[in-house]
Amino acid sequence: MLTSRTFVKRTRAGAVVKVVREHYLREDIACGAAACRLCPPPAAAGAGAASAPALEARPSGASSSLCRAPHFLLPDTNLLLHQIDVLEDPAIKNVIVLQTVLQEVRNRSAPVYKRIRDMIQNPEKHFYSFTNEHHKETYIEQKRGETSNDRNDRAIRVAVNWYNEHLKKIEDEEKIQVIFLTNDRTNKEKALEEGITAYTCEEYIKSLTANPELVDRLACVSDEGKEIESGKIIFPEHIPLSKLQQGIKSGIYLQGTYRASRENYLEATVWVHGDAEENREIIVQGLKHLNRAIHEDIVAVELLPKNEWVAPSSVVLQDDGQNEDDVENEEEKENMLKTTVNKDMLRPTGKVVGIIKRNWRPYCGMLSKSQIKEARRHLFTPADRRIPRIRIETRQAETLEGQRIIVAIDGWPRNSRYPNGHFVKNLGSAGDKETETEVLLLEHDVPHQAFSQAVLSFLPKMPWSITEEDMKHREDLRHLNVCSVDPPGCTDIDDALHCREIENGNIEVGVHIADVSHFIRPGNALDEESVKRGTTVYLCEKRIDMVPELLSSNLCSLRSNVDRLAFSCIWEMNHKAEILKTRFTKSIINSKASLTYAEAQMRIDSATMNDEITTSLRGLNKLAKILKKKRIENGALTLSSPEVRFHIDSETHDPIDLQTKELKETNSMVEEFMLLANISVAQKIYDEFPEFALLRKHPAPPPSNYDILVKAAKSKNLEIKTDSAKALAESLDKAESPTFPYLNTLLRILTTRCMMQAVYFCSGMDNDFHHYGLASPIYTHFTSPIRRYADIIVHRLLAVAIGADSTYPELTDKHKLADMCKNLNYRHKMAQYAQRASVAFHTQLFFKTKGVVNEDAYILFVRKNAIVVLIPKYGLEGTVFFEEKDKPTPKLDYNNEVPSLTVEGTTLHVFDKVKVNITLDDSNIQHQKMRMVLVEPKILGKDVPANPSTEASSENEPEKKKKKLQK
Repeated sequence: MLTSRTFVKRTRAGAVVKVVREHYLREDIACGAAACRLCPPPAAAGAGAASAPALEARPSGASSSLCRAPHFLLPDTNLLLHQIDVLEDPAIKNVIVLQTVLQEVRNRSAPVYKRIRDMIQNPEKHFYSFTNEHHKETYIEQKRGETSNDRNDRAIRVAVNWYNEHLKKIEDEEKIQVIFLTNDRTNKEKALEEGITAYTCEEYIKSLTANPELVDRLACVSDEGKEIESGKIIFPEHIPLSKLQQGIKSGIYLQGTYRASRENYLEATVWVHGDAEENREIIVQGLKHLNRAIHEDIVAVELLPKNEWVAPSSVVLQDDGQNEDDVENEEEKENMLKTTVNKDMLRPTGKVVGIIKRNWRPYCGMLSKSQIKEARRHLFTPADRRIPRIRIETRQAETLEGQRIIVAIDGWPRNSRYPNGHFVKNLGSAGDKETETEVLLLEHDVPHQAFSQAVLSFLPKMPWSITEEDMKHREDLRHLNVCSVDPPGCTDIDDALHCREIENGNIEVGVHIADVSHFIRPGNALDEESVKRGTTVYLCEKRIDMVPELLSSNLCSLRSNVDRLAFSCIWEMNHKAEILKTRFTKSIINSKASLTYAEAQMRIDSATMNDEITTSLRGLNKLAKILKKKRIENGALTLSSPEVRFHIDSETHDPIDLQTKELKETNSMVEEFMLLANISVAQKIYDEFPEFALLRKHPAPPPSNYDILVKAAKSKNLEIKTDSAKALAESLDKAESPTFPYLNTLLRILTTRCMMQAVYFCSGMDNDFHHYGLASPIYTHFTSPIRRYADIIVHRLLAVAIGADSTYPELTDKHKLADMCKNLNYRHKMAQYAQRASVAFHTQLFFKTKGVVNEDAYILFVRKNAIVVLIPKYGLEGTVFFEEKDKPTPKLDYNNEVPSLTVEGTTLHVFDKVKVNITLDDSNIQHQKMRMVLVEPKILGKDVPANPSTEASSENEPEKKKKKLQK
C-alpha cells in the first residue's frame, strides 16, 4: 500500500520548502513473538520486514508483582533515553522497541542509540525492533494542529493496542500481555483511558521483588530531581536553548567546549568554537559562574566587563568537603583566587549562562558513605578530578564501600551543590590490579571488550599460506637481507629494513611494512572494529590490540624466518644520503633476524661480526646519522620526555624496579628511516590524491605557550628564541651550562610541554600541512598499520596510487575522511592518557613496596602554594605542597616574572636542584598519590624525618589507633 508523507523544511539559504515523500505500508511485518503463527516468517516477509523473532514464546525474566501473567515491555522514547542503565540489566528481557522510538532516540543521543542496537542484536536479551511506521495497522497520519511529539506518543499507544489485540489471537492457555512503560504523566493517563496497562519505570522496577538492586539504577527522571531539604537556590537559572541560539547569532554569547581544571575545581576554561582567535579561550572562575557545567559540555558563555577579567589561578584547590551543601566554605575558597596580578596576565573572563549540549558519560569512582545511620543518600567521588561529586540514592552503601563503582548523572538542580545521579555497576575492590586497570580503560574510553564472532569471522582460516592470488601485483623480495629492530618482548613487529650496495656504487635502502590492508578489507566487521578502536593501547603489563591477535602477533608480524606480505618503500641513495630514486611496491619478504635495539647496537659495535645483516645495519646507521644531521639543520626539534620502564615480577606481576628508558643509536637509526618513509609516502599520496590524502600535521604553538620556557631560561641567564622551529632548535643547542649539565635536558622537557598536539587531517579540508616538530612541509603515518588505523588508510591510498588495489567510495570522500580523522585524533589522545595513568598506577605499586626514599629532584614549575618537581632517577613528576590541612600556613611569596616561590625566606627557582622525601599517600584509596616533601633546602619550621615509617613504628598501638581515628 502506498501513501505519502508531507513535511516542510528550511533550506540553508533560509527558505521554507514543502517536501512530499512516498511512504510504503505493508501487512506482512512480523510481530517478533516466537509463539506467533499468524505473522509470516521474516525470510518470506521480504526486505522491508523487521528482524527475526526475538521475543520468547514463554517470556522469562524478572517476575513482577503488578503483572503476574507473561508479558512483553514496550517503552517510550524518554524512558529509553533516561533509563537505559536499567534496561541493560540481564533481568530485563522481552522488550519491543518501536521504529518511532528508535528514530527519536537516534536523533537525540547517538551513544544511547548504539547501546539499544547492541541489545537488539544480543540474542540473550530478546529485544525486538518493530517497524510500526511501515505497518498498515500501526502507521498513523499527523492530525491538523497536532505536534510531532503528540503524534509520536499516539503512534506508540496505537502500536501497544495493536500488539495486545494481535497477541490475543495466539492459541495459548496463558495470554501474553504488552505493558507500556512511560514516565510521561499525560501519555500514561491517555494510555489508561484507552485500556492499556501502563506503568512508570519506577512503579514497574519496584514491582520486581526478586531484583531489589535494580531500584538503585533508576535515573532521577526530572532535571529538577528530588529537591533537597533546604530548598535554597545556589545557581543562576540556565537560559533556554532558543534564546541562547539567538544570543550566539547576535554575538551576545559565545559557544564553546567547557574544560574543567584538574588542579582547581573552582576554575575552568571554555574553548570558543569558530575563528575568533582573540577570544579563543575564556576563563571561568567561581561556583556560580561555572553554573553546573560539567567537563566536555558544550556551553554558552557571556563575557564579563574587562574590569572583572582575571588571570589563570596558580592556586591548587581540591574539593575535599564532606558537607554537600556547604556553600559558605566555597566562598572562602573563591576569595583565595582573587589576587592582584599584572594587567598583562589578565585573560578574557566569562560566566556560563546556559548548556547547549550535555556530554555526560558513565563515571568510575567510589562511594563516600554518609555518616548518618541508615541514610540512603550518599556522595559519589569520581576518579576524574574534573568531574564534580554526584549525589546518589542507594540501599547498598555497606556493600559498595571500598568498591570501584560506575555512576551516571541524571540532572543538576539549581538548589543542589552537586548533580543527582544513579548507581550503574560495581567493578570490584579498589586497589585491586584488575579493577584499577578496568577503571583506567573505562575512564579513558578505550574499547577493550573481546573481539566479537562477527569480527573474528573475517580472519583468514588457519593454517594460512601465501597463494598465487596473493602474489599478484607483488614483488618477491625474499632474497634480501631484511631484519627488524624493536624493543625487547615486541610481538607486533610492523617494520623491517634492509641496506645493500648496488652495481652502480649507490646504496639501496628498503623499509618494509606489514601489509595489514591485505587482511582487513574495507567495510567489513573487522574493518569497522579497527576504525572504532583507532589505535593499539600499550599499558605497563598488557596491550589492548587494535586488530585480533592472529594478525597483530602472527600473520602481520614481520617475524624472522617466515614468509610475510609487506608494503615496501625502496630508495636508491648516494653515500651522502641523498635520494636519487623512490619506488613503492607490495612485496613478499622473509626477515633474516628479529633483533632488539641492544642486540642491533652490539652487532654494529662488534669488531668481530661482519655477516650480511651486521653490514646492512652499519650501512643503515651511517646513513641515519647523515639524515638526522640534515633534519636538525632544517630546524627539526630534538625534545625530551622522561620515559620509564618497569621490571615486572614474573609471578606477582608487581613492579620490582623502575628506571628511565635508555635510548641507543639504533633507536635513532630506526626512527630516521621511519620518518623518511612517512614523508616519501605522504608526498606520493598527496600528488595522486590532492583532495583526500590522509596526512598528519603539527601546528606551530602560539607565542604565549613559550612564556614559561623563556622566563625559566632567563632566570638562568639563557636566551631561548621562539621565532621559528629552527631558531628554537639552535637556541636549545646553545643553552648549556658547564656546572649544570642536566639543565639542557630540563629545557627540552619544558619545551615539550609548550608544544601543540600533532593531528591527522584530510588534505582537501585544510591548507596548512606543515609539521612543526619535524620541520617537514608534508608528513603522514605509514609505518605502523598493526597498531594505527590511520596507516591502514594510507596503505589503501598508496595501493590505489601504484595500481596494486582498487578504490572504494569512502576512500575518496573527503568529508568522511575528515570525520574519521576526528575519531582517530580522539582515540590517540585517550590512548596517551591511558598509558600515562597506567605508569602512574604502577609507580604507586612500586613505591608501596619500596617504602620511603629521599631523592634528588629538579623544579619544573612553581605555583602560588606549591612546586612541581621532576625526579630523573625514576622519570617521576610530583607536587610539593607548602599549605597543608590542619597545619599553620608558612609565609609564601610567589613571583611570576622570575618564576620563583619564596617559602619562609627561602627562595626556590625553576630548575633549582632540591632533595625530596617520597612516600605513597594512600589515605584516600581512590586518589592515591605520591606525597613529596622538601628535604633540601631546609625550610624554616618544616622538619621532615629522614624515614617517617621508622618514627611511626615507634608509637604504641593505642596511640596509633587514636591518630587513625582522628584522621
